[in-house]
Amino acid sequence: MRVPLGWLAEFTDLLSAEPEDVLAALVRIGLEEEDIHRSNVTGPVVVGEVLDRVPEPQTNGKTINWCQVRVAQDGQRAADGGEAVRGIVCGAHNFEVGDKVVVTLPGSVLPGDFAIAPRKTYGHVSDGMLASARELGLGEDHSGIVVLSRLGLHPEVGDDARSLLGLDESAIEINVTPDRGYCFSIRGVAREYSHATGARFTDPASLPTVVEGSGFDVTVDDRAPIRGNAAVRGFVTRLVTDVDPSAPPPPWMAQRLRLAGMRAISIIVDVTNYVMLELGNPIHAYDADKLSGGLTVRRATAGEKLETLDGQLRTLNAEDLVIADDSGAIGLAGVMGGASTEVTETTRSVLIEAAVFDPISIARSARRHKLPSEASKRFERGVDALISAAAAARVVELLVEHAGGTASPIGSQLAPVVHAPSIVLPLEFPEQVIGLEYSPEEVVRVLEQIGADVSRAGDVLTVVPPSWRPDLSIPVDLVEEVARIVGYDKIPSRLPVAPPGHGLTFAQKARRRVSDSAAAAGLTEVWSYPFYTAEENAIFAQSAAAADLQVRLANPLDAKAPYLRRDILPGLLEVAKRNASRGFTDLAIVERGTVFRPNGTELVVDPLPVGGVFPGAETIEALRSTVPGQPVHIAAVFTGNAVPKQPSQPAEKVDWRKAIEFVSQVAHSLGVVPELEQASPSGFHPGRTAAVYAWVDGERTFVGNAGALHPDVVAAADLHGVVAAAELDLDVLIAAAPRTGVAMGLGTMPVATQDVSLVVPESTVAAALLAAVREGAGELLEDAVLVDDYRGTGIPEGSKSLTFALRFRAPDRTLTAAEASAARNAAIAVAEERFGATVRV
Repeated sequence: MRVPLGWLAEFTDLLSAEPEDVLAALVRIGLEEEDIHRSNVTGPVVVGEVLDRVPEPQTNGKTINWCQVRVAQDGQRAADGGEAVRGIVCGAHNFEVGDKVVVTLPGSVLPGDFAIAPRKTYGHVSDGMLASARELGLGEDHSGIVVLSRLGLHPEVGDDARSLLGLDESAIEINVTPDRGYCFSIRGVAREYSHATGARFTDPASLPTVVEGSGFDVTVDDRAPIRGNAAVRGFVTRLVTDVDPSAPPPPWMAQRLRLAGMRAISIIVDVTNYVMLELGNPIHAYDADKLSGGLTVRRATAGEKLETLDGQLRTLNAEDLVIADDSGAIGLAGVMGGASTEVTETTRSVLIEAAVFDPISIARSARRHKLPSEASKRFERGVDALISAAAAARVVELLVEHAGGTASPIGSQLAPVVHAPSIVLPLEFPEQVIGLEYSPEEVVRVLEQIGADVSRAGDVLTVVPPSWRPDLSIPVDLVEEVARIVGYDKIPSRLPVAPPGHGLTFAQKARRRVSDSAAAAGLTEVWSYPFYTAEENAIFAQSAAAADLQVRLANPLDAKAPYLRRDILPGLLEVAKRNASRGFTDLAIVERGTVFRPNGTELVVDPLPVGGVFPGAETIEALRSTVPGQPVHIAAVFTGNAVPKQPSQPAEKVDWRKAIEFVSQVAHSLGVVPELEQASPSGFHPGRTAAVYAWVDGERTFVGNAGALHPDVVAAADLHGVVAAAELDLDVLIAAAPRTGVAMGLGTMPVATQDVSLVVPESTVAAALLAAVREGAGELLEDAVLVDDYRGTGIPEGSKSLTFALRFRAPDRTLTAAEASAARNAAIAVAEERFGATVRV
């Protein structure tokens, strides 16, 4: 909201005219500072009197006027230090000798950084310029220059025209939060400034003389109210006849509109905009001669058409609130009027509508039609239901005064609907919430100052908020008012005492350790978008049933991606795609975050009632049953070169090994020894992927997958070459991690080493065979490692030879060769029993 300071000063006494000081006062009371807008007309701009005007036809067919203009009183120098009479070339013809005009002398600068200087033109040296309204930023009229007498102004020659026309004003800009809709008006901001400084405040709504019109039919027919709210909370109409639509807006009005961020359009539109900014009630003007019968406020018929003022033909929704006459819908209520009743340069009779509509209806219509407007911005935050009559009266006054109109007795007025709940406020409650002692008199004074009706019974106040404060509905709202009016700076700064504890939990430390480990390994941590399409969620789902178990948002940010993610990898692939499109092809990125895994057994419970008592244990447990599983995962994606090309060393491409290295890095940072097993999960390459397992409480538990992605997945992500990836359930890894540090014992006895090569079918999983070897070798086996996978000469077709390096050690003696061989043979026996393994010789 932009607030011209001269306008603000009409309704409150500014303690300082400096914009910075005014903003500082408003910030103290809780408003947010945005910007300062200063005048863009500078330099010597004065009132001049035309002494002589000589028309001079030119060879190009144009006629210019060579004028002598007095810009200072006799015997005085002009504002720029030059002569009192200047010769000026002017191409306009709407003035005569004796008229007082606006003269921009050399040294002045007009909007658009248009600097004025003496210049030779049409055979003369023009020592200044006679300015039009558009050149001064007062409107769009460029058909002639500004003649002050036609605006009702009769200043002295040499007077400062900037001050006369309000061109020297500045404006402040504040951010209006959703709960402060009343500050979308000069009225609201002036009241807030008064609260901040104690300065006088005059309510502009009390100034117009309100006359209740009659004889014009207005009907409200709301067959489908939203949430039971009244569609119309106030509706006033007034008729003004004999309006001159070509009358120029007064310069002060045009300048204030410009400073407020609006442009002057026509006297009728400018007046309605001016009153909206002044009082906060949006106004709509109809060409009364284009109306058919009275007005009806109703819901639209599904599929009904309406051409709005922006020239768009819109298809209406059954929830849209419209203004209609006998011909049908003529306006989208509270959002934008219709083209069929638009005021134009031929309008002579104007019907003024000052109404207050249901905020929810207006907000939904504005969003549904993607049609935000100054009107809808105010209505959806709440407009004072008692101000409509004053707003209509103010429009009538201005049209009569500046457009030559005649106030007609015809009009209408519906009784306003005010939602003002009584709020019970214990006097000790502000101190309990804020931590600062407030006297009862201080609390009552503040609440009355903001316009509330306050009654006291003992230590309890009953408060009825003012009609312009729909945001005040519960006791803490009133406490906030007390705190901000008395002053946020009065609230002491006290740091809370930290409760005793043991620092981070084991899981928190583990998650941080994993992230640090990934960063130390050279991966870059990223955050991806957590909302997916159904297709993205299905990429890595391990079954069709799992793909169907998705959590859909009731109100998604993006309708195309309404589901919470089941896996992190699809989001990481989007990050990789975005980087690759910008030339970053060598990537090692990692993300740690929550995924959402419903199991299909979640219950659906009724929503809790608003304002009820605190829910019991059974209700809370029922609510918890609706929440899907939310494990923490960690995922990584590798693309391009694992090692870049260097002198004397070629580049090393990424392959499935990078994903396996990542798994080892993460697991070992937690003290977990992962077990890998060849797998063919969805989204991964069937021959280059491992399933990862860990032991949790004696049970072998699935952790995730790691390897090369399927070529189809890589192509769909617009990536090239081999893409390695891994996604692990970090919660499972943390559950498998030892809770205390486990140090490897240092053996003092000699180690005995033996190798064994086992021939097994090609389909045998190496990890499963290794587990069998470890189990069979018994307690003397210290370590077993797969060192070779051979398929070739000497090996039967369909088989492979897996060689394991075995290391044996006894804690109390030196093992004999016979003991080590016996343990080796026991391992071979278990492998033979389970997999049909034979020893390769």
